[in-house]
Amino acid sequence: MPRVAFIGLGRMGHGMAGRYLDAGFTVAVWNRSKAKADDLIARGALWATSPEDAAIDADAVVTMVADDEASRAVWLTRDGAAATMKAGTLAIECSTVSYQHTLDMARELQSRGLIYIDCPVTGLPEAAAAGKLTLLVGADPADLERAQPFLAPIGSTIRHFGAVGAGTVFKLINNLIGAVQIASLAEGVAIAEQAGLDMKLVAEALGTGAIASPQVIRHSKRMIERNFSGASFTAALRHKDADYAVRLAETLLPGVPVSRAALAAYDKAKAHAPDGDEGQMIEIVSRPK
Repeated sequence: MPRVAFIGLGRMGHGMAGRYLDAGFTVAVWNRSKAKADDLIARGALWATSPEDAAIDADAVVTMVADDEASRAVWLTRDGAAATMKAGTLAIECSTVSYQHTLDMARELQSRGLIYIDCPVTGLPEAAAAGKLTLLVGADPADLERAQPFLAPIGSTIRHFGAVGAGTVFKLINNLIGAVQIASLAEGVAIAEQAGLDMKLVAEALGTGAIASPQVIRHSKRMIERNFSGASFTAALRHKDADYAVRLAETLLPGVPVSRAALAAYDKAKAHAPDGDEGQMIEIVSRPK
């Protein structure tokens, strides 16, 4: 069976790695904390002592880590995956990283004879565990075709946006729009509370009206109830994605005031509870002046 090295077992990566086991792949895993791999090891995954170790004899290496710095570390440091990857091996980056980082990584890994696939994902952790993520791909068509058997276990939909970097561009746009929606939702809910509206009715109206996007449906009731248990996406991660998106936007547009405002809101949310649920934005905007 094909051998996959999976690096990064956070909220999303854990379920994704499990999908390769479900599909019968030989799977080597690495994470900074081995405890997150224990149940995967019990299911048959091979524990690796480093990304370099995980990548030995792999047909594809898949990463799902937090940011540019973590991505660079697991690919390119002395014990990074690229140190032992054979020419022609697939390097599949599912992490949400910056556009420039994607281009830099593609250039470096391709210079080593590796096939770089820009493949950030959308979907919640339960979708990751069920193999129902949407994969936002930037790749040469021939490379994407070669990668298909390694993408099928983790994603039910593939959207091929173009060359390497295009998948990341769309992912950053997607997450920036989400940041704007959540920040504006928090302000709207806070205004409704201060105005003394029936908040049960507000939740119903927000969840069924014209502005009822998936983000609004998911977060409005939780904000009103102040129910932030089981965070699936943290304020720190949303801030990171918004920051990468604004950096990209500023190279393409003369001004992005709405995007900058959302980033500023997440600056505050990150300072308040970096590892807390992003829906806790309501607690920031509700504070007395």
